[in-house]
Amino acid sequence: MADRKVLNKYYPPDFDPTKLPRLRVNPVKTFVVRIMAPFNMRCKTCGEYIYKGKKFNSKKEDVLDMDYMGLKIFRFFIKCTRCLAEISFRTDPENTDYVCEQGATRNFQAHDFAEQEERRLARMEKDDEANPMKVLEKRTKDSKNEMDVIDALEELKDLNARNANASIDTMLHEVTSKKTAEELADEEDARVAREMFEEKRKSVKRLAEENTVESDDVNVISNFQLSEKKTKTVAPLPPTKKTKLSGLVAKKKKAKPSQMPSIEIPETSGIYSEPASSSEVQKTVAPSDIAPSGLSLVGAYSDSDSD
Repeated sequence: MADRKVLNKYYPPDFDPTKLPRLRVNPVKTFVVRIMAPFNMRCKTCGEYIYKGKKFNSKKEDVLDMDYMGLKIFRFFIKCTRCLAEISFRTDPENTDYVCEQGATRNFQAHDFAEQEERRLARMEKDDEANPMKVLEKRTKDSKNEMDVIDALEELKDLNARNANASIDTMLHEVTSKKTAEELADEEDARVAREMFEEKRKSVKRLAEENTVESDDVNVISNFQLSEKKTKTVAPLPPTKKTKLSGLVAKKKKAKPSQMPSIEIPETSGIYSEPASSSEVQKTVAPSDIAPSGLSLVGAYSDSDSD
């Protein structure tokens, strides 16, 4: 117990403090600090969006090789909330902003860009006003731009005045006169091809019309032949002579004219004879005109015996 309360320790006479092992101290000191995301960013590994104001436990370190007018620059390390990939950004005291270094891409912010552009232009104007050579150079440049604008306006006025008096024919002539030899040759080839196509189309149309005329003639001839075949009918046969046995056949009653079938025969050019009338067809021979046959005589003889 007494050894622990000793204030002085024994050092031997041959003690050399330079031979003691030195501890390796990292010159870049890191601290764990709570920080909010200074801008909107997107992780390069997983594509996760990290919005401005999100809180992280970050590591803070000093940037030894960079400073701005004696002001230190700090670097911060955070991890993505989705894939735990490391993202680093540092301070930018010159523009009072932050710069994303690795692990993520900063989303575009229009208002920040506009502010930076305004500051840059104001700085350039201040530098130009302080330098007389810059002022002279700017004045000469402005005068040159003004002269160029005046020349362009005069050319436009001349062109408008020329176009106001120009006609369509003159404009077409100017356009065609500027054509090259190759363009003219192409136009000539196109014209020749168009003419050949028109001639071929006309010849095909003419042949088609001839074919249609021939087909019409054939159809007319065939229709005329079919009509002749339909109109042709056979003339009725002339009445035949009565046989001797016609007396034994019972005489049929004469049909009424209303019940007789009507036969229509077209007029022909003398090829067929005129048909006999219904009275001629139905005409019969009287029994007195027919010579008595043998059977009738036998009947007459039998009648005389019975008498």
